[in-house]
Amino acid sequence: MRYRLTFVAGLALGYVLGTRAGRERYEQIRKSAQRIAQNPAVRNTAESAAQSGREFAGKAVHTVTEKVGDKVGNRVPESVAQRVRSLKERRQSGEDDWGTSNT
Repeated sequence: MRYRLTFVAGLALGYVLGTRAGRERYEQIRKSAQRIAQNPAVRNTAESAAQSGREFAGKAVHTVTEKVGDKVGNRVPESVAQRVRSLKERRQSGEDDWGTSNT
């Protein structure tokens, strides 16, 4: 019960402070967030993280394909097996594993 009371008190305090800050503070925070998002360093880091994620996913698909092999349908649900097959075909055709461009 004490934790609920603490939570409700914190919620009430946040509401009061938030309403006092008002629209002006909200706009200030929003503009600041937009500036950060448009920063080239932030964008490059985000793209780098996305590229690393694609590479990791590709390696994971490759590992799953190697371990499961031709018996994909016997060990995993057919929907997963079909996805693995389609990703394997895309890799052979030169696309990345998620069907997106690497730009």
